[in-house]
Amino acid sequence: MVESVSLVWSDGDGDGDGDGDGDGDGDGDGDGDGDGDGDGEGEGEGEGEGEGEGKCKCEEEGDLFLSFLLSPRSLSKGYSFSVARLLGIDIGTSGCKVILIDEHGALLKQSSAEYPLLTPKPMWTEQNPNDWWNAVQKCLIELGERSVDGIGVTGQMHGSVFLDSHDVVIRPALLWNDQRTTEQCKNIEENIGKDVLMNLTCNPALTGFQLPKILWLRDNEPENYQRLHSVLLPKDYIRLMLTGVKASEVSDASGTGIFEVPKRAWSLTMMEKLSLPKHLFPEVYESDEVTGVTKEFSFLTGGIPVVGGGGDQASAAVGTGAVDVGAISVSLGTSGVVFTSISSAAYDSNGSAHTFCHANRGWHAMGVMLSCGGALRWFRDLFCPGESYDSITEMARRSKAGSGEVTFLPYLAGERCPHNDPNARGAFAGMSLSTTKDDLSRSVYEGVTFGLLDGFALLRSLGASADVVTVTSGGGKSDFWVQMIADCFEVPCQRLVVDEGPAFGAAILAGVGIGVWSTVSEACRATVKVKDVLLPGSSETIRYYERYRKLYADISNWSPV
Repeated sequence: MVESVSLVWSDGDGDGDGDGDGDGDGDGDGDGDGDGDGDGEGEGEGEGEGEGEGKCKCEEEGDLFLSFLLSPRSLSKGYSFSVARLLGIDIGTSGCKVILIDEHGALLKQSSAEYPLLTPKPMWTEQNPNDWWNAVQKCLIELGERSVDGIGVTGQMHGSVFLDSHDVVIRPALLWNDQRTTEQCKNIEENIGKDVLMNLTCNPALTGFQLPKILWLRDNEPENYQRLHSVLLPKDYIRLMLTGVKASEVSDASGTGIFEVPKRAWSLTMMEKLSLPKHLFPEVYESDEVTGVTKEFSFLTGGIPVVGGGGDQASAAVGTGAVDVGAISVSLGTSGVVFTSISSAAYDSNGSAHTFCHANRGWHAMGVMLSCGGALRWFRDLFCPGESYDSITEMARRSKAGSGEVTFLPYLAGERCPHNDPNARGAFAGMSLSTTKDDLSRSVYEGVTFGLLDGFALLRSLGASADVVTVTSGGGKSDFWVQMIADCFEVPCQRLVVDEGPAFGAAILAGVGIGVWSTVSEACRATVKVKDVLLPGSSETIRYYERYRKLYADISNWSPV
């Protein structure tokens, strides 16, 4: 249903797009009945039969109006209507991405910028929120699009942006893969109770979640905690900078550890038991609701609606069309995620899979491995400095299934799914004098793929099923890796025409928020298109899966001296 359409026509002499010969520069294509080019609503010279220029804006509802716009009568008059342009902003772990799409899902422009990752101690990860904002500004300036119709924000989940009463950042943000909060997680479970915690939040207390980070600040940096007035998630800090509004939305809030997922609301019970004030936590919206409008910037006009957006995985699922119950997607980013949409807030009693609110006003379950593409990057930087990922893939191709008897465990930052073990460690096992760099390269791909298979098997045990899996994010560009996943999962794997990850989903949510589509499902049907499908082939690699699983059990009691 079309809710708002801008019509433009011109019937006369003078400046504008007319029925004669003329050139016009503007936004979009709006060619008249003459022999020249008259693009959009820009300025040009037109020769027509009347005088002056006419412009009309009207709002109508229903397909009848759309039929009129596409009728010969309306086209003969030179009517045109503008296509919504939607901005998606993604605050990733290694950098941010900003994309501009139209309501047909076409990628119009994109820009990206990197920022540093801070590791002050082993298993600690931090970033400066102002680095995120500087990167976003750089991207928006590079795009050069001051006026768009709507904005969606997304990004890495679970992080903690600590703000004082003047909204000034107190210290670097603790990130999703930071593992310093083991004691705080124990404190949460002791104060709330494991079963009560699962019933309230559908998830156990995890070291990566935001809540234990707040308690860590209180326990270890009391001077900073005294200054603390509010806590935001990474993408919500960008919302604050864009709009001046402190707000979040249900999918990202679900990963804080203090959000009642079935009720889609903050847990006042937990705040009281943990002696945390309510003002720390922002107002929560649905992912497709407008939360505020932009301030005026040199690179962005004021008054642009900014919707709730989503955590990176929920937004990525929107961008891949994984919004209908049963759909499964696999994201090959810094972390690896196997994701499925579910109809209720059902959860895994062992806490190995997450159950969160979805950006489609429903729920989703996902298995998360902490080092996916991150493991590949670690291998490249340490063993193959200066090499491209393509060259590492070629090394892996030269090794056979089983990687010359080498097995790699990808637990470089602990692990969530399926072990929920912050102390898990990575390993190469089975090396010999005949082991080559090719074998090590392939073993990394196999180890990460087996970790994803753990998550896939867990979601299937919860009732998920799919005839096809959608593979996305940076690793999805590798034919070699996606084929290995298809072989091990034993289902076809499809890739998309536009694979811009969470940023694409955030832009789609912006379109729903401003009324381009009435639901997220409708939006996905209009924008998400399949590029190719890789079918399962060889069964050789999967033969080594049980060896991989046994290795974790063999070394799980290992700990540093």
